[in-house]
Amino acid sequence: MEEDPSNADDPQAPKFTSPSGVFRRLRTNLAIRSKWGEINGAMGDLGTYIPIVLALTLAKDLNLGTTLIFTGVYNMVTGAVYGVPMPVQPMKAIAAAGISSADFGIPEVMAAGICTGGILVLLGFTGLMRLVYRLIPLSVVRGIQLSQGLSFAMTAVKYIRKVQDFSKSKSAGNRHWLGLDGLVLAIVCACFIVVVNGAGEEKEERESYRESGDDIEGQSSARKRNWKKIMTALPSAFIIFLLGVVLAFIREPKVVRNFKFGPSSIKVVKISRHAWKEGFIKGTIPQLPLSILNSVIAVCKLSYDLFPEKDFSATSVAVTVGLMNLVGCWFGAMPCCHGAGGLAGQYKFGGRSGGCVAILGAAKLILGLVLGSSIVKVLDQFPVGVLGVLLLFAGIELAMAARDMNSKEEAFVMLICAAVSLVGSSAALGFLCGMVVHVLLRLRNFSGFRSCSTIWTQGTS
Repeated sequence: MEEDPSNADDPQAPKFTSPSGVFRRLRTNLAIRSKWGEINGAMGDLGTYIPIVLALTLAKDLNLGTTLIFTGVYNMVTGAVYGVPMPVQPMKAIAAAGISSADFGIPEVMAAGICTGGILVLLGFTGLMRLVYRLIPLSVVRGIQLSQGLSFAMTAVKYIRKVQDFSKSKSAGNRHWLGLDGLVLAIVCACFIVVVNGAGEEKEERESYRESGDDIEGQSSARKRNWKKIMTALPSAFIIFLLGVVLAFIREPKVVRNFKFGPSSIKVVKISRHAWKEGFIKGTIPQLPLSILNSVIAVCKLSYDLFPEKDFSATSVAVTVGLMNLVGCWFGAMPCCHGAGGLAGQYKFGGRSGGCVAILGAAKLILGLVLGSSIVKVLDQFPVGVLGVLLLFAGIELAMAARDMNSKEEAFVMLICAAVSLVGSSAALGFLCGMVVHVLLRLRNFSGFRSCSTIWTQGTS
């Protein structure tokens, strides 16, 4: 079926293509532009994924094997659909409710994920998500991104400085300087990433490299470019993650004896009426604003910033997030969503195509099928300080998206939104305050209001 010409002027409308066109698009979306770059980028989201999934597994006996299988499939599907390193992350508000509340078990967690997914699918198919995407100003979105990025960064610093008890979601004292999970190890890993990856390459820098000639300055630029090319070719995040795996086995060599080959048994989760009620009240209600703002709106904005040639809608992102949970949660897979932080982290470390998350998805799927839930013993020994380093750079990369606020008015709205989100620990509250301030500033800029304000000021002086 060829593309419907009536949809040509609407970037949000669904586009229908022939089977051969679908095949070409899949081949393009899953293309590996740089083997080490895409593998390295796949590590950029693990600083968020591992701690949350590990915490729920230890605290509530989450079926880790099933979660690995389903999230692996999600990764591969989203990579094929979008052609960018679209992340698959645990839903943080639902996870927080499960870890912190004694009476919020796996049935409640899954009920919350199903309800959230159903609402997102409804918002997507009715077109309401597209309307929300168009109405929210960029300054408010940047405020949400800034707050989420700083929140990730502060959590990362806590992981680095403090010993973590993920089963209770608490810190357990200061981390020692030395040791296989000490401060020195985390600092060395952070310095290694800074040296290899730097702060990221600007567009102007890339263009200056292309335009440099054969003069002395051009030769100097060429040498600098060659040096940077060598450095950026090193898969820093992958090296650090591999180091963490090796250290996990060194810290607890007996972990190999606990391996049980074969996938975990996949069963339908029984959800009682009480679990539906508790899941909706304690899980869905706090998670929904975060999913709409960070998992859909912010992801679409950031994707356009990083990949302006790609064109996908808030509608499609909302539907894919919803469908993931409407399928996987019935079988005990952790409720998942996309996230701007994961996208920023994977881009930071070199992810540039859907092949990045497809590689990660294949690795999760293999681990889930081969080792199942027994892999939790390795994750429990993984150096938390190393995870903190990966999460730190993912958060900073997300926060840096807010640097394009050029006017003082835009920066004002963004900072109010970010401040309220951080202090109140609520993206919804920060969003509300940001929208109110944005509307008030718009009203203030009306010519009639400005004239009255000027006359009143002159009259009182």
